[in-house]
Amino acid sequence: MTDPAITPADLEQKFRSIQGEIETVSSDSKKLVQIAGVVGAVVLLGAIYFFGRRAGKRNSTVLEIRRL
Repeated sequence: MTDPAITPADLEQKFRSIQGEIETVSSDSKKLVQIAGVVGAVVLLGAIYFFGRRAGKRNSTVLEIRRL
């Protein structure tokens, strides 16, 4: 038996279905990357705040004023 001939319409249909799957996967991964970026930024800012506050306490000068 011979296989039926592949028509341009068959190719176009298959390419469109593949393109639709790729767009779905890319939109899902974009959302995941955005969420990861926001979480990473919040963690980074929290770490900067924590270590900056700690360094400020450690190196702060205590000034004592006495009245005579």
